Amino acid sequence: MPFTLVLLPQMIAETVMTVSPLQNYLLLLLSAAIQAGYAHFLSRSLIYGDLSQVYPMMRGLATCMIPLFGILFLNESLTSWGWLGLGLIAAGFFLTSAVSLKIHGWNVQGKVLFNTIAVGLCTMFYVMVDKVNLQYFSPATLLAVSNIGFMLGLLPSIRFGQISLLRELREHGKWFLAGSILSPGSYLLFLFAMNLSPLSYVAPLREIGTVFSTLIGVFILKEGKGALRLLSTGMIFAGILFVGIMGM
Repeated sequence: MPFTLVLLPQMIAETVMTVSPLQNYLLLLLSAAIQAGYAHFLSRSLIYGDLSQVYPMMRGLATCMIPLFGILFLNESLTSWGWLGLGLIAAGFFLTSAVSLKIHGWNVQGKVLFNTIAVGLCTMFYVMVDKVNLQYFSPATLLAVSNIGFMLGLLPSIRFGQISLLRELREHGKWFLAGSILSPGSYLLFLFAMNLSPLSYVAPLREIGTVFSTLIGVFILKEGKGALRLLSTGMIFAGILFVGIMGM
């Protein structure tokens, strides 16, 4: 919310006062709509699944698919090391999802898998759309549009009669403030990076957060299957390094 309020004048000036073809505005609306879907499925996946389980899955899927779309549709390329990195990311995603192998009796529930895959697909599509939007709008405007879409996507999940907003702000206000700054701030930096580098190169580097989310889930939240989740996250992290360091 604070980021959106700060960026709102910039967004209004750029979208209202600047004449642009209709298709460009439709792409902005599409970006906001995908962000709304992303927010909805993200909240559901975190309700049904563990952080160290769902985060590598959703990020691993998006990280694999985005470079492939960049290569197929944006004339980008990867080296053999980059392809090896994507392979490791895919293997890590497969291991943590455990779709066809019930490793140690652990299986992913259908609703966890559905919502997590939906998050990964939404991530892939909003990144692809915003890559195109960067040709017509600034990163600041795209971030404001993304934030508005994200907030609209969370509205159906809010139960105003069951939760006191003031009480939640008193008890967890510092975490709300940190999240409202760090999350959009990270995407703003990604938009700047995406404006300067090929999508197939910068997209995997963004997913370094996978490692930290798994460490938090295993060691702080005390979620189960720690060894398996650390192994799968290590594979994803190694793949990110291969793509980021030797992928171009």
